[in-house]
Amino acid sequence: MSAATGRRHLISIDDLTDAELYELVRRGAEFAAGKAEDARPLHDRVVGILFRRTSTRTRTAFSAGALRLGGRIIGYGPDDLQENTGETVEDTARVLSGMLDVLVARTSGPEAEMRAMADQRRMAVINAMSAEEHPTQALADLTTLQGHFGRVDGLRVLYAGEGNNTASALTLALSRYPGTELHLRTPPGYGVHPRYVEPATAEAARRGGRVEQRHDMADLPEVDVVYTTRWQTTGTSKPDPDWRSVFEPFRVDDAVLAASRAPVFLHDLPAHRGEEVTAEVLDGPHSLAFRQAENKYHSARAVLEWCTGENG
Repeated sequence: MSAATGRRHLISIDDLTDAELYELVRRGAEFAAGKAEDARPLHDRVVGILFRRTSTRTRTAFSAGALRLGGRIIGYGPDDLQENTGETVEDTARVLSGMLDVLVARTSGPEAEMRAMADQRRMAVINAMSAEEHPTQALADLTTLQGHFGRVDGLRVLYAGEGNNTASALTLALSRYPGTELHLRTPPGYGVHPRYVEPATAEAARRGGRVEQRHDMADLPEVDVVYTTRWQTTGTSKPDPDWRSVFEPFRVDDAVLAASRAPVFLHDLPAHRGEEVTAEVLDGPHSLAFRQAENKYHSARAVLEWCTGENG
């Protein structure tokens, strides 16, 4: 955060203190409950929305969120900026920071590129998904849990599927709450990177919780939530032509919900019915996937408010 401007960046869940993480989730749940509809903290603020990859939920959430909070937006597509002609990320960010208050960016590159955008003192930068982590998705996920269960502390979550950027962010975020359990069941060769699992395991243990990663679907634990994501993460491809056969045992169906006794199913969407999840589960009574999607909007408002220094 710049001491001169009060701007805060959100590049990784690890950038947040416990108090900041808990407040963002609390505020997102407050927005979701309709308790802050008159808030206009972005009055006369300008928000840039830069997406180099496709997006339905995240782009709409931050665009609508900024407008609802009284801000104005400028949208950029993947070919709109002079980076395509060789201008550096640092120079681009320096220029934009003289005109924008916030930049919400989804890149196709590593987290280091996002941090280069944040290497200036005037404009807040929000990571709307990098190759390694999707922090705003994790905030929407926890907002959904907070709204449904009335708490995050002590919840038990089974995550089944690819160890992608959504899983990385969820691993970092959930481990920060006392007594939580995260059971990662990922296909062999497609697990959550140790860079995220190892510190989260230590963090969870310190708080009386647990993070565990296995590469099978045997002996499923009893949990409160089953979570899966699309097998083909947005903007990526898999070099192994036979990868689907490796993923098939990790499909979430009624048998998985029954074995884990989970009353709640989550999915970050978009979904491919019949691949990572059956239609019966996604559209069934346990599913909160579409409420979770709406909560991206509520969570985005909390993030925008916080990043401009208007709350907390």
